[in-house]
Amino acid sequence: NLRKPSSETDIENWASKHFNKHTQGLFRRKVSIANMLAWSSESIKKPMIMTNDRNVKKEACEIFKLIQMYMGDRRAKTDQLNVALEIATKGWSMQGLRDELYIQLCRQTTENFRYESLARGWELMAICLAFFPPTPKFHSYLEGYIYRHMDPVNDTKVTQHIKELLERSSKKKSKLRKKPKPYIEEHDGVAISTYAKYCYNKLQKAALTGAKKGLKKPNIEEIRHAKNAVFNPSMFGSSLQDIVGMQKERYPERQLPWVQTRLSEEVLALNGDQTEGIFRVPGDIDEVNALKLQVDQWKIPTGLEDPHVPASLLKLWYRELEEPLIPHDFYEQCITHYENPEAAIAVVHSLPRINKMVLCYLIRFLQVFVQPANVAVTKMDVNNLAMVMAPNCLRCQSDDPRVIFENTRKEMSFIRVLIQHLDTSFMEGIL
Repeated sequence: NLRKPSSETDIENWASKHFNKHTQGLFRRKVSIANMLAWSSESIKKPMIMTNDRNVKKEACEIFKLIQMYMGDRRAKTDQLNVALEIATKGWSMQGLRDELYIQLCRQTTENFRYESLARGWELMAICLAFFPPTPKFHSYLEGYIYRHMDPVNDTKVTQHIKELLERSSKKKSKLRKKPKPYIEEHDGVAISTYAKYCYNKLQKAALTGAKKGLKKPNIEEIRHAKNAVFNPSMFGSSLQDIVGMQKERYPERQLPWVQTRLSEEVLALNGDQTEGIFRVPGDIDEVNALKLQVDQWKIPTGLEDPHVPASLLKLWYRELEEPLIPHDFYEQCITHYENPEAAIAVVHSLPRINKMVLCYLIRFLQVFVQPANVAVTKMDVNNLAMVMAPNCLRCQSDDPRVIFENTRKEMSFIRVLIQHLDTSFMEGIL
């Protein structure tokens, strides 16, 4: 779903309206927008974006230095991960700083003639996008900036550009008072387009989910995970096909996603079927975040006590699938046959194999909870379960509130019909 940005100068247009006026040199000459959007080895004296917030004014200059440290353009007092942790924590806890941080990253990844520094800048953007999005005002401009770096043709241009800049900079050497050490050797690192594609997808998801939830600040383990996620995709937010692909080496025999079966088993192991409000009452968000990190590293959860935690994460996994569990192509059939058991079951059997298997496993799992003895304790009858689970299986694509409202009822009814009528006995023993 790539949208081509409207104009090559998008970010410059935005900058001309929102940037502070910066000056340089003895005669305080005004710095052009183009120069302000190009890599700099100097620190900044005031935020790039106009603001009246004193805290943001102070932190903006600090964060620029931290970005330079992470990218290797300034000496750091601590290691890279801790620098990234400090940057991500500032952006996560101070909403007014987020656009400033992203525009600084755009700046430091433009006209940057050290490939290593350039790649680290993109890596840092990927890390930050794991914790918070830009504001809606800046979203489309950042999207446009990232989009323009996604074409592999751009990688060749970057390499060529670096060579040209190096040649130009060597001519200017005598005029430069402070110069970075040129990075001349051929790079064998990751292509910038790889980082850009990852950042593009991350930006789309961050815009939907918002900043990392919970009261606990980002921690070093989450930073390490966010950094590695560029090359080790998460089981959350990926497609079913990709998730099954990820587990091929570890679990070649498994037909179902390990994350789905593992979390489902955990809910039952903690007596979720005997817990009031299961799937309705949310688990502690910080515990859910911690469990997500464990699961994404293929670790079997230990020390869990509250079934609401794995239950919440399981719902999140279904909800964050790249494409809904019941793909968009089948949505209309579902809400058309929401009261007809035979037709509803026919829709299930017409789904792609992996979607059908995952959905049938989910329905079989929910059928455990609708047994009268369990409902008496959980207070979650078939209607309640259908209500909390339908949004995790079906996604209405309309923007019309009336359509959404009307379809919500039909989505719930469709899932209820499956829980009541779908024969899932063939799933016995399948993992």
